[in-house]
Amino acid sequence: MFGRVKPLDAILATAEKKGLHRSLGPIQLTLLGVGAIIGTGIFVLTAAAAQKAGPGMMWSFVIAGFVCAVAALCYSELASMVPVSGSAYTYSYAVVGELLAWMVGWALILEYAVAASAVSVGWSGYFMGLVKSLTGFELPAMLRAGPTWTMNGVIPHPDFSTGLINVPAIFVALAVTALLVRGTKESATFNAVLVAIKVAALTMFIILTLPVLDRSHFMPFAPNGWFGPAGTSGMGIVGAASSIFFAYVGFDAVSTAAEETKDPQRNVPIGLIGSLALCTIFYLLVAAGAIGAIGAQPTGMGVPPGSAEFTQQCAALAAQGQEPLVCSNEALAHVLRAVNYSWAGDLIGLAANLALPSVILMMMFGQTRIFFVMARDGLLPEKLASVHPKWKTPHVVTIVTGVFVAIAAALLPVGQLADISNSGTLFAFFMVALAVLILRLRDPNRVRPFRTPLVWVIGPIAAVGCVFLFFNLPFEAMIVLPVWGAIGLVFYFAYGFRMSHVGRGLVEVHEEDEDVPPQSVPPIS
Repeated sequence: MFGRVKPLDAILATAEKKGLHRSLGPIQLTLLGVGAIIGTGIFVLTAAAAQKAGPGMMWSFVIAGFVCAVAALCYSELASMVPVSGSAYTYSYAVVGELLAWMVGWALILEYAVAASAVSVGWSGYFMGLVKSLTGFELPAMLRAGPTWTMNGVIPHPDFSTGLINVPAIFVALAVTALLVRGTKESATFNAVLVAIKVAALTMFIILTLPVLDRSHFMPFAPNGWFGPAGTSGMGIVGAASSIFFAYVGFDAVSTAAEETKDPQRNVPIGLIGSLALCTIFYLLVAAGAIGAIGAQPTGMGVPPGSAEFTQQCAALAAQGQEPLVCSNEALAHVLRAVNYSWAGDLIGLAANLALPSVILMMMFGQTRIFFVMARDGLLPEKLASVHPKWKTPHVVTIVTGVFVAIAAALLPVGQLADISNSGTLFAFFMVALAVLILRLRDPNRVRPFRTPLVWVIGPIAAVGCVFLFFNLPFEAMIVLPVWGAIGLVFYFAYGFRMSHVGRGLVEVHEEDEDVPPQSVPPIS
């Protein structure tokens, strides 16, 4: 199991066939990273972060950004060495062996598919808010939100007082699935337009809210402290940072562009750190505008967002004609409407409605790509790797993923989905940090287009940072990872262990097979 390693030389030989032109400089890389990072998290998680940390969520953005930066530097070394499909799964297979690679690939389902569900729920909130603002129409509460789930031991228990099923989230998830099955090659130009819409919308938000900032709204600054009240999990400034980590995922666009970068040893860290720094400043300005305009105090000490108690408190406040930031499903649009910029709130809602489906598409594409490579490696049934004869897409695995995304989006609130997604992401980044250190010891002379600076400092900090944030997620999100991992191990030993191509002595690299579905975004060069 641990000795089954996917041949790194074979992977690199495959990658060399691509021969991408090195044309990206530090400014282009930085802008690429800003476009990939800014999006879902800041649009949909601001309210949840405010409930966990109050105005202290500004520190949460800094903490999450720092951990993401050190993890990104480790990620970049492997991405530059192994510039092929499969993300952290392929890196792990080439370095630490099949069993841990399987666990990473299995955890990446929690990153990509659950993240796509979270974005679907976030889109639902903005869509219904925009419809209500423009027409006055509103779906019944039971049809625009799923139940809240609590853990009784390790048994999840639904509370349907918060909602029954999120119909708009199902619609957008299945619509994106249909697009992916039919085949969509999102152009770089179209992607750039969506990035410009997101950045313009957030810039407008900052310009309109900072002038009406009220310093009194920042007090108390940390109502739930750094780690939340005793007896709670995932609360406080650090708990909010663990959730806000979701807002930074996307930096791998910079890491995976290392093969197209001039002087990657210099320009990749500039692009990574530069884009993360710019996004952190952007996020801080948005957070300051939201807090300063209408305040961001939690509804109750230690009450987690999305819980039944939280929903009841928000309903009571709504009955009194109040709707604080923490209770909004469309936080940024709500802030602008609350300070009498209804037109701007509608524009923010429109921007979210236009941009977020593209994010769902990219996350689901990433998930299907990893599934595809795992199936080609024999670890999943090879039927999943079937390519549609007409549309040339992996239609089977796309449909399976789409149904999973739609079910999760229908039945879970956005905060819980983001936390579950983070648990998978943090595990994958932890494994990447270990893989970089292991490969430095095992194969120190191998060519590395990008070398992580101060690797014996950065690597351990990245690994510890990921563990630290993981253990500050809510208990429900933490327990999902080992339970999900146990299910994955059962599946691996029942199927993948016997059917693995590497285990059967087949030395294959499938990332560049002729029938591999096309990338959703063409090479940047």
